Formats: sequence, C-alpha cells, structure tokens
Amino acid sequence: MTKSSQDQHSENPKRDPEPGSNTVKDPDDWTTGEERMTGAQASYLKTLSEEAGEEFDPGLTKAEASRQIDALQEKTGRGR
Repeated sequence: MTKSSQDQHSENPKRDPEPGSNTVKDPDDWTTGEERMTGAQASYLKTLSEEAGEEFDPGLTKAEASRQIDALQEKTGRGR
C-alpha cells in the first residue's frame, strides 16, 4: 500500500510548520555551547547588530551568540 501525498508531507519534519519541542533546546543545555560561534552565527549577528545600532562582539560563544541573535531579532523584528 502506498501513502498519499498528504500523508508523506505530514511525516516530513522539514515541511511541518512547528517541529516537535525536542528540536528547540536552551543554549545553556548545548554540549557545544562554550565553543566559538559559527561563521553563520557571526555573519547573521553582525548584520543584526548593524541594523539594531549595537556593537558586534566577535568573541561570543555559540550559546551567547544564539541568545544575542534572539534578542536582536526581537529588537529589529527580523527572523520571527
């Protein structure tokens, strides 16, 4: 028996508008949270910092960068 196209879409987590709660983790709980932020985080954070008129700190950890991104997204209205 084959699944309908509708069934296949509902089982694909990339297509779900709200993934399960296990995909959202507090940065304090990340095992790699104390590592330097990633290049992607740095790039996005620099853009957000410029838009918000705030200083960009290139020395943040992954967890710190994630929290800063969330705060600046809230401030600028981006990404949410």
